[in-house]
Amino acid sequence: MDYQKDENKYLRAKERVDELKKFYGNLTSYVLVITGLAILNYYTNGWSYMWFLWAAFGWGIGLIFHAIGTFNLNPFFGKDWEKRKIKELMDKDENQRKWQ
Repeated sequence: MDYQKDENKYLRAKERVDELKKFYGNLTSYVLVITGLAILNYYTNGWSYMWFLWAAFGWGIGLIFHAIGTFNLNPFFGKDWEKRKIKELMDKDENQRKWQ
């Protein structure tokens, strides 16, 4: 039984590490690409029109949502909410089976 418990812990930890790697990869790409676009923007027209900010803003919104999902920052539907809801539904199902 301990083997299965340890294996489950390992799989959950591995999934978590994969989520973190994806987020940090996305963050690294964001910093490098936006920096490159800013440099290109500067060399093409000085700072007369900072068009690279549109890309930074759009990608930044996606990055924020990625961070919310990765670090469980959603106060409404986070991991704790999922656990509570699963327990609630399991208890409800158990109570219904008792009375049938």
